[in-house]
Amino acid sequence: MQGDSADSATGRRPEPFGQESMEGGVPVVHRSPWHRRVVGALLGCCTALLGLLYFVVPGVLSGPFVLWPRTRRRSLAVLSAGARRLTELERRRRSAFFGDLFPEHRASDPEVLRYLAVRTCAGVLLGVVAAFLACGAVLAGLLAVGVAHATTGWQTLLTQGLLGGVLLFLNLQGLFSLGALDARLAREHFGPSERELLERRIAELAASRAEVLRAVDTERRRIERDLHDGVQQRLVALAMLLGRARRNRTPEQAGLLLQQAHKESQEVLTELREVAWRVYPSALDNLGLEEALGGVAQRCAIPLHIEFDLPLPLPRTVETAAYFVVSEAVTNAAKHSGATRISVSVKGDGRAVSLCVRDNGVGGADPTGSGLAGLRSRVDALDGRLHIDSPSGGPTTIIAELLCV
Repeated sequence: MQGDSADSATGRRPEPFGQESMEGGVPVVHRSPWHRRVVGALLGCCTALLGLLYFVVPGVLSGPFVLWPRTRRRSLAVLSAGARRLTELERRRRSAFFGDLFPEHRASDPEVLRYLAVRTCAGVLLGVVAAFLACGAVLAGLLAVGVAHATTGWQTLLTQGLLGGVLLFLNLQGLFSLGALDARLAREHFGPSERELLERRIAELAASRAEVLRAVDTERRRIERDLHDGVQQRLVALAMLLGRARRNRTPEQAGLLLQQAHKESQEVLTELREVAWRVYPSALDNLGLEEALGGVAQRCAIPLHIEFDLPLPLPRTVETAAYFVVSEAVTNAAKHSGATRISVSVKGDGRAVSLCVRDNGVGGADPTGSGLAGLRSRVDALDGRLHIDSPSGGPTTIIAELLCV
């Protein structure tokens, strides 16, 4: 679309850790099979032993140099360099066996040492708990052999089974808790912390609210301009025609003026109807989104093909935003792109709606323009994503994704 365009964006909503996404540099996880995660946890016990060995040998040897003020900075730098390599090993382990994806993030030397120390303690403790679980499994096997050979009485079996069940519960709780601690440590070290994510989210919501307010003010000014420059001027012309017809004493001239006034009144009604549709289409409430988009196709001067595939009714706010996204994108294409054909695709799965508007115009849309600023604000207000692809020579494609929840 040759005219103004919204900024290309892929959405700025940070996803929480553990979602299938990679938004705003936030770490995410693609769920790995349980057996792969078990192998990764056991491997983490081995890397924890490496960390423990590193703190025992190089850490103890560099202790005097760290305590001496003159060599403290250099000793910490050398010690942190080795710790950073072990930390990178932990990062690769989390990525390979747990599916974690982390953004590029370089922590300071104290943060690296702190993470490695806590991770080492957690990994060693996890190894101890896993060893207890293995011992419990061996004891359970011996108890089963004793029952099979009738060397163990039912009273002993009941006592041992009750005690083993309690210990098994505590053991499994410890394993899951230490596994969650490992994931949390990795998330806070390799990616933004929960506080940083919260601050980022607050800043984005504040920016989104400001954009919505600006969009509302812009929409009000546009409506006022349409009414003042369009409808009001036509009504003035209509009043002048009726005044001339009333003052004219010749029936033929009066009839001609009344005919012009009737034609002007029809044009006023048409323009007023267009303004009302741009404010809010009544078909959206009465007939739904598909019929409302059909009205956009009827009023568009360029051939417009709409592909509509939504299995479920949309929430009212999402439906309204989807209509205006398509309507404003089509209007922008019709005014500025020089296109001869526009296609619109509306698809969804009940959780999100994907809108795609494509034209075969000359492309080269200006990402810093204001023509689609309202469109961008509508998408951001619903935590949606907006992407604009408009290479020079075309075609121009606008894709908006809106969440239904």
